[in-house]
Parts: sequence; C-alpha cells; structure tokens
Amino acid sequence: MFMKKKYIVRSTRDFQDIIKNGKCKKNKSFIIHYKTNNLSYDRYGISVSKKLGNAVFRNKYKRKIRSIADNYKKLYINSKDYIIILRRTALDKTYADLEKDFNELMK
Repeated sequence: MFMKKKYIVRSTRDFQDIIKNGKCKKNKSFIIHYKTNNLSYDRYGISVSKKLGNAVFRNKYKRKIRSIADNYKKLYINSKDYIIILRRTALDKTYADLEKDFNELMK
C-alpha cells in the first residue's frame, strides 16, 4: 500500500510555510515540522539533504520514511501537515530503529 498523492505536501510554498510558521519536534533521527491544515486528513512532506548522498541514496531513504509514515498514519489522524527531515545520524540505524524514532516524535 502506497501513500496517495493527496496525502503528500508537494509545493515549495507549502514546505516553506510549514517550516517557518509551524511547530517543530526533534530527535537524533528526524526533525518534524508540523502545522494544522484545513483538511480532514494529514499530509506528509519528506526531505533528505543532498549532503547525505546521491539521488539513488536519497530516494531509498525517502521510500523508507514514506513506508513508515504510511504504516502508522491511521494512529495520528489530526488534520496536520508534516515535514519530515532526515538527519545524518539516522543513516546508521536500521529500519526498526527509524520506525521507533518516528513513533516517539509523532506521539
């Protein structure tokens, strides 16, 4: 099961607005910016810096994060937009550790 397009934050303007005007939570693996939206569902935007690796590498991690968010999105339905930013320290962690870190921040 893949995340549908309506659940994805795509526009640069939305990304900047959420990061600038929203709230933020951090841990060793992720920085999550969030802001309430006027929709009946959550939307997710994922960012992996170019400093972390080439396009293939970044897309691999985006797929992992998208999968984690998709698996747990039913637990966090609260009409918010989330921008999930991967940190360098997350690169050494397993999928299970990333999942645990993600859930800690989303609570």
